[in-house]
Amino acid sequence: MMSDRPAAEWTTAEHVLRYLDRADAYPRRAEGERVLLEQVPRGAPRILDLGTGDGRLLALLRVDRPEMIGVGLDFSDPMLEAAGERFAGDERIELVKHDLARPLPALGRFDAVVSSMAIHHLEHERKRALFGEVFDLLAPGGVFANFEHVASPTRRLHLAFYAAIGEPLEDEDPSDRLLDVESQLVWLRELGFDDVDCYWKWLEMALLVGVKPAEAV
Repeated sequence: MMSDRPAAEWTTAEHVLRYLDRADAYPRRAEGERVLLEQVPRGAPRILDLGTGDGRLLALLRVDRPEMIGVGLDFSDPMLEAAGERFAGDERIELVKHDLARPLPALGRFDAVVSSMAIHHLEHERKRALFGEVFDLLAPGGVFANFEHVASPTRRLHLAFYAAIGEPLEDEDPSDRLLDVESQLVWLRELGFDDVDCYWKWLEMALLVGVKPAEAV
């Protein structure tokens, strides 16, 4: 989540709580997240979560990876507070306040970088730059798995998505900066990722994955 004016609502407890109340109810979300979990190696020792929110994705990853070290970035104080409560006393999870609209901090190498419903809040130029920064942070052979809200190719399909999730279009998040799947896959390939593909998709929810070549340095 970014901190420019369009995303200012994510700094308010009311908006964050409204999102968290309905996050688990999104149709097919669990299905897409299950595919994401399959792409992250069980033995990945260090995992970075971009836009961690309340820590939902890190918690899912920990189920089968109890020894992993997780780092979660978010700029929203209410979200970080919720994540802090979730991981209270867990020394293997570090939470860092950071605005994804700015370059990623120096956090060392990671075996996987994940994200869930966060990067689409960034302007398109920043999305591409962030993908490059992720590539640099990944260890050779590391996986980038981005479970994302993407743009529909037509207005009709956009309306169909909101109807499917049971929300009126007027509730559309003003901070959304949606981009089509194809453009993002092209960027990942241009930046040097291998095995780039959309591994799962349902309407405007998609899982985009790329792997840093094993010989990359």
